[in-house]
Amino acid sequence: MAPVTFLFVPGDRPGRFGKAVAAGADVVILDLEDAVAPENKDAARNEVAAWLDAGHAAMVRINGPGTPWFAADVAVVTARGVPVMVPKAESPGVLAGFREVVALVETARGVERAGELAAVPSVTRLAFGSVDLAAELGVAPEDPEPFTYARSRLVIASAAAGLAPPVDGVTTDLRDGGRLAADVRYARRMGFGGKLCVHPDQVAAVRAGFEPTEAERAWARRVVTAGASVSTVDGELVDRPVLARARRILGG
Repeated sequence: MAPVTFLFVPGDRPGRFGKAVAAGADVVILDLEDAVAPENKDAARNEVAAWLDAGHAAMVRINGPGTPWFAADVAVVTARGVPVMVPKAESPGVLAGFREVVALVETARGVERAGELAAVPSVTRLAFGSVDLAAELGVAPEDPEPFTYARSRLVIASAAAGLAPPVDGVTTDLRDGGRLAADVRYARRMGFGGKLCVHPDQVAAVRAGFEPTEAERAWARRVVTAGASVSTVDGELVDRPVLARARRILGG
């Protein structure tokens, strides 16, 4: 099953690395980009390298192409063969330079090139950077409506390339559990299969939010039990795509 929860931890806070792992996220992302101030970039890279060299597993979000830290970040992750998250992903050529990469799409140009990015052989997943895209578009990041097109582009591009459903962006309000739950429900409805987290307390709620509801499981069991020879279940037409969806819900 594809990972659902992706937890960022600042690369210059090594004391939090173990706590992030203990939070139980499917993927821990050691962040060298947005979570680290410019004057701390080199120190953060050294801390991340030391953590990886100690045998710990993690993904690393490097600084983007065109920044002063990109080359050094690339050297660290490629030497260790770890999965990489590339921010502001726009160039298929850049993504092709890594063995395993999550492309973080967070610019208008990246959204328009989503299909090209998803088709790069080293790309395992697309992720959505709603906060950065909101700044570029001049809209509020907490309002989902301006991002309907962008989210749909990532979902369609992922499906067309045979990738797992994309990973939705962060919920920055750390105090409002209702807001987080609503964001997860919306992302799941749009076709996303996971979410970026910025605090360990978000992990369990995000994982639960992407689980099928009991009502969905019950419906799926009725469909699978009825089998392909039955034309309707609960008054709904059952054909091969419906049966396939039911099996996916049940993990089959």
